[in-house]
Amino acid sequence: MYDEYTNTTGNNTQEAAGSAAGAADGSYRINYRSQGTYAQSHPEYYNGAYQPGNMYQTAAADNTGNTGKKKPMSSFGKICLGAFIGLIFGIFAGVGVLAVQQGSRLLGLDQSSTITATTQSRSSYDSAKEAREIAKTENVTSIPSTATTAATTAVVTDVTKVVEEVMPSIVSITNKGSYQYFYYTVPSESSGSGIIMGSNDEELLIVTNYHVVADNESLLVAFADGTDADALVKGTDSSRDLAVIAVRLDDLSDSTLNSIKIANMGDSEALKVGEPAIAIGNALGYGQSVTTGVISAVNRQMEMENTKGEFIQTDAAINPGNSGGALLNINGEVIGINSNKIGGNSVEGMGYAIPISAAKPIIEELMQKTTRTLVDEEDRGYLGITGATVTQQEIMVYGYPEGVFVANVNDGSAADLGGLQKGDYITAFDGESITSMEGLQRVLMYYSAGDEIDVEIMRPDGNGYKQMSLTITLGDKSVLGRTN
Repeated sequence: MYDEYTNTTGNNTQEAAGSAAGAADGSYRINYRSQGTYAQSHPEYYNGAYQPGNMYQTAAADNTGNTGKKKPMSSFGKICLGAFIGLIFGIFAGVGVLAVQQGSRLLGLDQSSTITATTQSRSSYDSAKEAREIAKTENVTSIPSTATTAATTAVVTDVTKVVEEVMPSIVSITNKGSYQYFYYTVPSESSGSGIIMGSNDEELLIVTNYHVVADNESLLVAFADGTDADALVKGTDSSRDLAVIAVRLDDLSDSTLNSIKIANMGDSEALKVGEPAIAIGNALGYGQSVTTGVISAVNRQMEMENTKGEFIQTDAAINPGNSGGALLNINGEVIGINSNKIGGNSVEGMGYAIPISAAKPIIEELMQKTTRTLVDEEDRGYLGITGATVTQQEIMVYGYPEGVFVANVNDGSAADLGGLQKGDYITAFDGESITSMEGLQRVLMYYSAGDEIDVEIMRPDGNGYKQMSLTITLGDKSVLGRTN
């Protein structure tokens, strides 16, 4: 016997009675058609009081007016609660967006090529909306908890426009030379970078580090359009690690001339620690590449070999080959000339650059010098000395000056007439640092007999060494072979 009925009111007494009537026949089936949930229709089940054997008694007890159990929340209350939670989530999301916008303005990110992408998570809005929709139904006992994500800010450094503007003013430099290995002459090649800083009627003028072009037998400059041309040293300042080289305009095609640019110089004295920095150069000799970072420090006092002074420190990677390249601000202005020699490879995240404001007057002076070309051997100028390279070991152990030791001076030679003496140390020749006898001989290949040259020397004086400058007029081969 089956007792089937429809419960449209959720009356627990009727439900219990119907169940008991069905159970008298040994089996029963109850067809529930309730507008509420099972928990609403059966509070004894919801509250853990349901027992198959005492269902009737529990239901009857509930009908006697037992009000100790918590009543379910009404539909209207659920709607209000959902709307309130949605409102709270919306307020927090709005406050997050406002904070991001104000922070971006304070940092100045909206005035540069650094793009601040602010992405607000929509989880709070969608979750709140869903909660309100669910709360409108009558078959929910509680509003589900939702995980909310606050507004997030992602700072993306985009320097593509700056690089596009500046890259045509940056060049790669290949230094081809040689060194002696026992009785053999071994060819060598090194790479660096340069910045196009100006031009005259005949030449394109490029600034780089002195050590990039030192001891070269030939220089090759590669431009952003992929073409290359020979270059010559115009002027150097080894103490500041600066040099200017020149490429003849006649050696460049019209398309190359139209594609290159002269770099804009900035003001390194106005730099602030923490502002963006961009380094462009011929890293590892693979071609132009870009690294970014910030200005880590300014006026950093450094000394490395013959180079000393105040430098810009940055965490933008400056690797071998980057030397002579540009350190730029966010406006694409050159604020420094990178030098891998200063930082070396012993540390990471610390690169150095020569401040452009300090380098500018030196660069302008070097640009005014006469570009030297190789002179035919019969016309070449000579000093008339016998010299030897001072090794690094001798410098460290005995404290000798770095340069060329004058072992003998030819009688009546240019050196003799100019005041050079046996025991002197030649440290610079026409403004170019001299570190070896081979380097001195290579430099002399660009000077003719009769040229008047300033030569820097260190002379022993009993208490150390005295720095002196001599003006020497170079002679020809006739003075060779006679020594005093």
